[in-house]
Amino acid sequence: MIRQFVPESACLKCAGCCRFKEADSVWLPCLLNEEAQELADREGIPAVSISIDKKIQPKPNPGGEGFVCAFLGCKDNKCGVYRFRPFECQLYPFLINLRNKRVLLTVDLNCPYIKDHLNSKELNEYIDYLVSFLNSSAQIKILKNNPQLLQAYEEVSEIVELKLSDEIK
Repeated sequence: MIRQFVPESACLKCAGCCRFKEADSVWLPCLLNEEAQELADREGIPAVSISIDKKIQPKPNPGGEGFVCAFLGCKDNKCGVYRFRPFECQLYPFLINLRNKRVLLTVDLNCPYIKDHLNSKELNEYIDYLVSFLNSSAQIKILKNNPQLLQAYEEVSEIVELKLSDEIK
């Protein structure tokens, strides 16, 4: 489990993430290879569609335009799988970005909590933790075995290049 930076209370007040303009958005969460089966095996979790590239397929937004994550409770803004949510969801608003054969840790500046804490000591300490975590041999192995996590996100802020870049050059 990845230690969280954004408190759950801040997420519950926001209606930003877990919502998508298009059904095939690059922002849809990707699953690790083993996560798809783990979610399918858990009791009490509604079945969801998962694409060939291991993305959770969204459902039409019942409250308006666009789409929402299949696990999002639109009435209470709560994640139905929060305790065992996918790796990429745990990581958000940080993202693993592929640009010009470089693997980068980036952050989505559309997250209000991130905007409010941009130059804080707490954010810098968390980034140090996250970089160390993602550059560990266990995480590098996970990322190498799950290339679907390497997406080309736009409108994100680059933080640092990860060690995995050396592996794909």
